[in-house]
Amino acid sequence: MTITLFFPGLGLSFELNRVAFTVAGQPIYWYGIIIGLAFAGAALVTVKRAKLFGLDPDRMMDVFIVTAIGGVIGARLYYVAFRWELYAGDFMSIVNLRQGGLAIYGGVIAGILSCWLICRLRRVKFLPAIDLIASGLLLAQAIGRWGNFVNIEAFGRNTTAPWGMRSPVITDFLIANEARLTELGMVIDPFIPVHPTFLYESIWNIIGFVLITLYIKHRKFDGEILLIYLGWYGLGRAWIEPLRTDSLMMGGVRISQLIAILCVAASVITLLVIHSRIRQSPSYLTLYPNTDEAKAILAGTFYKKGGIDSGDSVVKSFAPRLHEWRRIKARNKWSASKRQMSEISRGKITLRRRKRL
Repeated sequence: MTITLFFPGLGLSFELNRVAFTVAGQPIYWYGIIIGLAFAGAALVTVKRAKLFGLDPDRMMDVFIVTAIGGVIGARLYYVAFRWELYAGDFMSIVNLRQGGLAIYGGVIAGILSCWLICRLRRVKFLPAIDLIASGLLLAQAIGRWGNFVNIEAFGRNTTAPWGMRSPVITDFLIANEARLTELGMVIDPFIPVHPTFLYESIWNIIGFVLITLYIKHRKFDGEILLIYLGWYGLGRAWIEPLRTDSLMMGGVRISQLIAILCVAASVITLLVIHSRIRQSPSYLTLYPNTDEAKAILAGTFYKKGGIDSGDSVVKSFAPRLHEWRRIKARNKWSASKRQMSEISRGKITLRRRKRL
């Protein structure tokens, strides 16, 4: 279904269809395509900048994928939790992302946790890794906001600005939610253009991405880029969120605005404290790319040793046990090897006992 979106003050109009095309009768939505492009952009930034952070690009691709998956799951669960009345009793609607419904702060929280976990498993330093991913996150968010444009969502209250937008979808939404929005202190007229808040956030994120790109080579400590990201995005969200008509609420509080303000305060305080200590003692923190470990990673000598990938701790620890099991099996002790393999896998057979097998 095609819907017209008007920008009357600019004399512009767009014919929008959420479906880009169909494959075997199944619709492929623009929202999914745009989100995919957003992740592709962030992935490209991650790989291209990995060495600036003293990290292996291949391992960082693994870290990025797991972080992205965790972020999407977290963003969806966060949104569903605050819109539970729309999804209760309908599991399939929870996993259906084609109509939108992702909350960025849920994605940030789950993404950070996912990144920490995969970094431990892949022996990648967490702070430089999360810095690297954060350096491209604003680009992904700037691209992803155009999915809101196609879906005609994430718009704001009425405005007389020349870039205000109108659509039958917007009018229907404002009529249906007029009472709720009035309780929040908004004066709503469904037939007057509204703020394109998705556009405000996209522009804000692009500016932040450029500033972070320019600052990367001047950073002083690991974790600084993440703090700058949280502060910059939080500052923008803090002033954009009150304009929106679809905020996630807890009572009368806009959750995203509250989290944004807390992120700004926490990041600014932390940045000021750490920079103050660095000025007093330049050796207070060593940037990871300047460490011997990072130099070994970039030289290709850190992970590869003795034919076993020392970064894959699970494989490294299990390899000698697997060899022991094969030796037992080769000696035709199959009936006993199942029990022995179980003991070996749990590390219960000592070296002395292995010599007697």
